[in-house]
Amino acid sequence: AKQLEFSILRIRDEETMRSEEELRTAIHRYADMIRKICFIHMKQESDVDDVFQSVFLKYAKQSSFHDDEHEKAWLIRVTINECHDTLTTWFRRKVILSDELESYAPSVTSMHSTMLDAVLHLKPNYRNVIYLYYYEGYKIREIADILQKKENTIHTWLKRAKDDLKIMLGGDDLD
Repeated sequence: AKQLEFSILRIRDEETMRSEEELRTAIHRYADMIRKICFIHMKQESDVDDVFQSVFLKYAKQSSFHDDEHEKAWLIRVTINECHDTLTTWFRRKVILSDELESYAPSVTSMHSTMLDAVLHLKPNYRNVIYLYYYEGYKIREIADILQKKENTIHTWLKRAKDDLKIMLGGDDLD
């Protein structure tokens, strides 16, 4: 966060930039959500930090939003895109880094740890839908808008994700 604040101050001179107060407010309001989305994709603290910073630098250059929901949806979409872009770089495809997942994950009970591990093993599209539906509380229609997909696609991904989780966790009590 300190490195991001330094970057904010460094780029603030440009005319189209948001004010420092607007950036601080957005970081305070959305940091936890952005980090969680990054975490389910990146699984390494350094990558999470890089994507987090990129997202808020793009936010700093973004013009105004219609309302808070539009702002939140934009941040989610940009975060997912940044994670995808980072994961598809040449370096990420060719170099295998040690997995820092255990050191970065918050302390959780073994049941939650098992569920988190299962969610992290889902396909990226399924992870996104599970996160947005269960953790952020979005409706299917809203998720479709955010991910720019058809509602039926979101229904299918959600069902397949739940089916995969049932298989991984060995139970029928996930509905």
